[in-house]
Amino acid sequence: MDGMFGRAKKKDPAADAAARTVTLIGKPGCHLCDDARAVIEAVCAETGARWEEKDITEDEELHRAYWEQIPVVLVDGEQHTFWRVDAGRLRRELGG
Repeated sequence: MDGMFGRAKKKDPAADAAARTVTLIGKPGCHLCDDARAVIEAVCAETGARWEEKDITEDEELHRAYWEQIPVVLVDGEQHTFWRVDAGRLRRELGG
């Protein structure tokens, strides 16, 4: 709270986004994964969120769960989208 005026201070969206993790689940040679990676890299650079990539060809559990949906994007471990990544929607999810 701002003591002088009794108002709550505004949250810093960049600070919130910096605590978030975006995970791209895909596979080598996937053009949709390449497109998703470009969007994720750009949005995370803008918002300060971290991002990581996981290869379904190296993880049997991810392969079983997501094979028909790749690329899949998770935000903090929860599925956000698959196939196509909308930069505006991802930005909003990250608070940016």
